[in-house]
Amino acid sequence: MANFAVPPMETIRVGFIGVGNRGHTAVRRVSELPGIEVAAIGDVQDVQVEATRQFVREAGRPGACHAYSGSAESWKAVCDDDGVDVVYIASPAEFHAEMALYALRAGKHVLTEVPGAQTVDEAWEIVETCEKARRHCMMLENCCYGEMEMLAQEIIRKGLLGTLTYAEGGYIHNLTARQLDNHYRNRGIMKPGLVIRRYGNTYPTHPLGPICLYFSINRGDRMERIVSLSSLSAAHSEFAAATYPADAWQNQIRWETGDVDISVIRTALGRVITLQLGMCTPRPYSRINLVQGTKGCFADYPPRVALSEVPGGESEWLDDKAFAEFNEAHKHPLWKRLGEIAREKGGHGGMDYIMDLRWSYCMRNGLPLDMDVYDLASWSSVVPCSAESDRQGGIPVELPDFTRGAWRTARPADIGDISDGR
Repeated sequence: MANFAVPPMETIRVGFIGVGNRGHTAVRRVSELPGIEVAAIGDVQDVQVEATRQFVREAGRPGACHAYSGSAESWKAVCDDDGVDVVYIASPAEFHAEMALYALRAGKHVLTEVPGAQTVDEAWEIVETCEKARRHCMMLENCCYGEMEMLAQEIIRKGLLGTLTYAEGGYIHNLTARQLDNHYRNRGIMKPGLVIRRYGNTYPTHPLGPICLYFSINRGDRMERIVSLSSLSAAHSEFAAATYPADAWQNQIRWETGDVDISVIRTALGRVITLQLGMCTPRPYSRINLVQGTKGCFADYPPRVALSEVPGGESEWLDDKAFAEFNEAHKHPLWKRLGEIAREKGGHGGMDYIMDLRWSYCMRNGLPLDMDVYDLASWSSVVPCSAESDRQGGIPVELPDFTRGAWRTARPADIGDISDGR
């Protein structure tokens, strides 16, 4: 499936699974794109399906918009619908693999929220099923389409950073209050005496996806092994004790999941990737997004760049004025052309809009998608493999080669504009 493409699709009939939150906004966003029809929507909750269907009708969006709801398996009808070409999965993460597999076996192209799989076995099954079905299966890693991530892709493509050696990324997002509030999404943990035990990096793809594109992972390089270690668990219990009554369910949970996880990955070419995960400590939001080469370094939060005239030479961060000029000179064509529209349409500052516009453009023009099933599998495999390393005290764990060696010859991905073949 490396560099796989299908004949141009003049019209793309999309079926959406899960329209309660991100799925509903996805329908609103995707349905505005050229050549898209809303063929079907499915959700376990009738009210969510009806609200989304009403929007599609009132907005005058094209498509049959068949509605399926009311049972835990209503989503299967979306996959079985003969009027659906592409299944867009926005369900809770634990269902992504099952739904992707069913949709592929039904002959549909698949777009799924992150992560695409929870276990190595699931990842292998998705790869093998996708290869047999000869259908696209792309993980919707929206951070690959962020403005600064795509700026980094551009300057790497132009060779401004030299030979790439190291990258660092993270998902630093304080969600403690959200994870412990009295909301239906937390119904699964509202159990006195519950022990919550997690290991490794449970949410790696937001920082990892862009880094894998920088390093051409699965297209000239691959991730070979990972080491992962988590800190002690303190923030959840201390927050609960300071916020809720002693007899509240929030104070009856025993947390055995580290506040911070650090994972280190080494690639076949000897590059090193460091990932951080911290979703419960009072550190401002950051994805870090750092990539180092022999001639320069790009980093985010705040965005900055340092360049050297010669490999290994001296460098300093550009000041704000110089960086603004640098950004304007090297802005990715998609953001240069559509940045203002993307920010207006929304979706994490516009990255969701750029992402959906790009995959739909590729399908309508018979181009390979920017990410493929091997990316879905390898990026997702960091979840179970980091957990295995962490659980065993930080031992190195081998990461599978889902391409079975094809990474050596696959053409590098190059996210282009929507007006040319790039």
